[in-house]
Amino acid sequence: PAAPKLIAFESVYSMDGDIADIPGTVALAKKYGAMTYIDEVHAVGMYGPRGAGVCERDGVMAEIDIIEGTLGKAFGVMGGYIAADAVIVDAIRSYADGFIFTTSVPPAVAAGAVASIRWLKEHNEVREKHQERAAALKSRMEAAGLPVMPSVSHIVPVLVGDPVHCKLISDILLEEHGVYVQPINYPTVPRGTERLRFTPSPAHTDEMMDHLVRAMEKLWVRCNIQRVGGQAA
Repeated sequence: PAAPKLIAFESVYSMDGDIADIPGTVALAKKYGAMTYIDEVHAVGMYGPRGAGVCERDGVMAEIDIIEGTLGKAFGVMGGYIAADAVIVDAIRSYADGFIFTTSVPPAVAAGAVASIRWLKEHNEVREKHQERAAALKSRMEAAGLPVMPSVSHIVPVLVGDPVHCKLISDILLEEHGVYVQPINYPTVPRGTERLRFTPSPAHTDEMMDHLVRAMEKLWVRCNIQRVGGQAA
């Protein structure tokens, strides 16, 4: 019981688009005397009234010992950060080899990150639009009978279930339809759960989504992949 303990977990899990039970994990940590370390890289900028992440949205930021974020993704630059009490930050600064021997973020990149964070803090309407766009894409794909996997976040995974078809569909979407989407294959996900992972932005329009869905419908026929409802097209 006296041994130092740390629970490390994510807020948004990017392959399925599910969100952790953060209050439950915090309660578990308190019960067993553990610190908490949460990875919010798929949430910062996109969740919470100021864009601080799911912990802010759920009102549990003060309950977490270390919050990790990225300056990429929503903030659009590169690099990363942790937010914690000063003594924890000093300990990591002093003892973490990966920090000591990593090239520091260039001033121009740091300035771009600061500008992006400040802007997103003040524009919650962009986050609201982002959630609306993700919901719109899920709805369109479900209406077309495409196998959208359950997701409570902005991530829209579509099950393919075959690594060759997954890569093939991704290639054809780019080459013939001008749409880029990542094919997610083993070992990132278990075999048999290969998927295309869409992450729509606030700037994606209805017309863009309709174009994507029409292309996906054609490719499902072309590759003879199972549709929702049990029919192979």
